[in-house]
Amino acid sequence: MDIYDKINELYDKKREIELGGGDDRIAKQHEKGKLTARERIDLLLDEGTFVELNPFVVHRTRDFGMDKQAGPGDGVVTGYGKIDGRPVYVFSQDFTVFGGALGEMHALKIANVMDLAAKNGAPFIGLNDSGGARIQEGVVSLDGYGEIFYRNAIYSGVIPQISVILGPCAGGAVYSPAITDFVFMTDKTSQMFITGPKVIETVTGEKITSEDLGGSKVHNTISGNAHFRGPDEQSVLQDVRRLLSYLPQNNEEKPPYQPTGEGDDYRADLADAVPFETIRPYDVRKVIEMVVDPDTFLEVQPEFAKNAVVGFARMKGETVGLVCNQPKVMAGGLDIDSSDKIARFIRTCDSFNIPIITFEDVTGFFPGIKQEHGGIIRHGAKILYAYSEATVPKITVILRKAFGGAYVALNSKAIGADVVYAWPNAEIAVMGAEGAANIIFAREIDSSPNPEATRAEKIEEYRTKFANPYVAASHGMVDDVIDPRETRIKLLQALDMMRNKKESRPRKKHGNIPL
Repeated sequence: MDIYDKINELYDKKREIELGGGDDRIAKQHEKGKLTARERIDLLLDEGTFVELNPFVVHRTRDFGMDKQAGPGDGVVTGYGKIDGRPVYVFSQDFTVFGGALGEMHALKIANVMDLAAKNGAPFIGLNDSGGARIQEGVVSLDGYGEIFYRNAIYSGVIPQISVILGPCAGGAVYSPAITDFVFMTDKTSQMFITGPKVIETVTGEKITSEDLGGSKVHNTISGNAHFRGPDEQSVLQDVRRLLSYLPQNNEEKPPYQPTGEGDDYRADLADAVPFETIRPYDVRKVIEMVVDPDTFLEVQPEFAKNAVVGFARMKGETVGLVCNQPKVMAGGLDIDSSDKIARFIRTCDSFNIPIITFEDVTGFFPGIKQEHGGIIRHGAKILYAYSEATVPKITVILRKAFGGAYVALNSKAIGADVVYAWPNAEIAVMGAEGAANIIFAREIDSSPNPEATRAEKIEEYRTKFANPYVAASHGMVDDVIDPRETRIKLLQALDMMRNKKESRPRKKHGNIPL
């Protein structure tokens, strides 16, 4: 035997590892509409850039017949590569080996690659397709989850962390994705839940399918646990690539710049984009599309808490985060879910040096017993906290209404906005003119021979005196009242002015956000 024999042996071993659980199990994976761990990596990363780490790792368990099952790679493929030429680190669970179940060495491989991602300041992506903890290894597998959870938490806000759910994700396995910055799911083939349908039926008697319990639609529309979903794995992995194009490699960098064609920044159509009458609904996405670079808006959690719209876009090629009220849903009012959605997005932007632009058109916090008992005070306070804590450039444009506590919460000057603009039709007040007039002028209206005419007169009087942008501007709460058609110009000027913004906070371990 010589060195070439040893080299051939090496390649034989690697080919065996790359086969995972073997051709039959790979075929079953394909029959379910799912790709293999390595096929997913190839789709996600730039061609030919993946470098595998720890391929020869195997489990150390000898109980329950495990000593007779090698399990190539211990059910997970780990390594690094590039997306659009930028380094990323990745793990991809292999359902063909032990059902992708997590054991001691499986977890060690993931923890090792997470540490490398943090040390080298690059995003970390987990492709999840696992039956959960490996029962044969007992508490050791649970300890492995702990090692991963700890790193998710410690590296949060340091490097972008993305979870892609491509199969079942149950029990402790769901908590790692929950800590990461973004969660993607595939329709019909991915689920997340703490306890599965069988356990729920045993304990509570309730019957439900895996899809109805924790499928992609559930988590994207009801629970808010996921941020994006797609019809198949190919489209979801392409969406991951797109998301990363808006994010920096780590918290010490600015997001990547993508040059755009030069054009006129004056937007004549904006004058008619928002109905003048305050009660008429409209889609704030139309305003967004008119202001940002063409075809660059990437909405985050588009199906959850639709009364708020958040997402990334580009302004002259540079990433910005957008937080907007959506008047076509619940009149744009803030409720429990939209408060959570907005606060989380603000903190994500602040973590990764992304300026925040707020388009405000809000009636207030949504009233109701269910909201009050559900903790709207605590949840609404998250928005106040997130804006106050953020040190990135923060700009607000009041498009139409800004009433009550919601006006304060949505990046007002008082809680740290750098620049606040208002359109000339904006109403900024404690409440709408109709409600205010009914309270302030109640006696005059009731005693009037023509109450309706008097009410209309007093509403207009209140609107003229108080519910306009000039009162707030006279007190410095609004920096400028602007022509709606110049909104993009004004935002670009403000972003350029704050390009080198630096702002510090009192030294502390961390704040205590109301959770």
